[in-house]
Amino acid sequence: MSKFTDQGYLKTDQYRDSSNLDARVVIHQRFSTNSYGWFNWLFDTLIKLPENAKILELGCGPGYLWKECASRIPAGWNITLSDLSSGMVDAAWRNLVVTGRAFKFEEIDAQSIPYPDDTFDAVIASHMLYHVPDRSKAIGEIKRVLKPGGRLIATTVGENHLKEMMDWYRQVHVSKIWDSFANPFSLENGLEQLAPFFSEVSLCHYKDDLNVTKVEPIMAYIRSGMRAKELLEQELANLHQDLEKELQESGRIFISKDSGLFEAIK
Repeated sequence: MSKFTDQGYLKTDQYRDSSNLDARVVIHQRFSTNSYGWFNWLFDTLIKLPENAKILELGCGPGYLWKECASRIPAGWNITLSDLSSGMVDAAWRNLVVTGRAFKFEEIDAQSIPYPDDTFDAVIASHMLYHVPDRSKAIGEIKRVLKPGGRLIATTVGENHLKEMMDWYRQVHVSKIWDSFANPFSLENGLEQLAPFFSEVSLCHYKDDLNVTKVEPIMAYIRSGMRAKELLEQELANLHQDLEKELQESGRIFISKDSGLFEAIK
């Protein structure tokens, strides 16, 4: 089984706590060209929900969305945040307890959601369905727990997301060959996976890129990856020097982004 969908590895290694994800998120927070921000853009889709909406987030991670948009959350929303990893659930609680909001926190496997049929107005799955071993089962579970007319908001990335980063991984890999994990739920293939379950599915792209002005966040991102043990230290040092040179010459290091969301209606 690929590490990308190995739940044991994801729970006990890559996402045992929020440190790896934090290292990857910070580069977007600091250097994204779209000043509106990913989380505000995502929340614009959610704000259309009823004032008393019941919401479940699967794979909530450290609760970035709700921390960033805390002031925008309607008072009547009932929000359950869940993750496969207990470490992530703990990180979400720590990030959100200061908001004073009554979030509910649970460990949940998206393939077996412990709620009755027709429970939620919305289910959010942000950059996580590609980690689920049996996506059809998970999507079926999501549909089951949604109320009629309820919405799945599923975010993911496309084939060209961070393509420059993939080139750098290839440069520092032990074999000089980097076959990235094929994304099993992407902007390109997500529609065909959701369409059998939902009456209406739409795709919306988020326009953004990175103009990076510090090398250290790039190196931290690379070292946070699932296959970091396959990277050569000398080659990482060489890459660091190359990027410093590019930064001095160009004033920035450009990295392309390709992300968006599917909105599926039951």
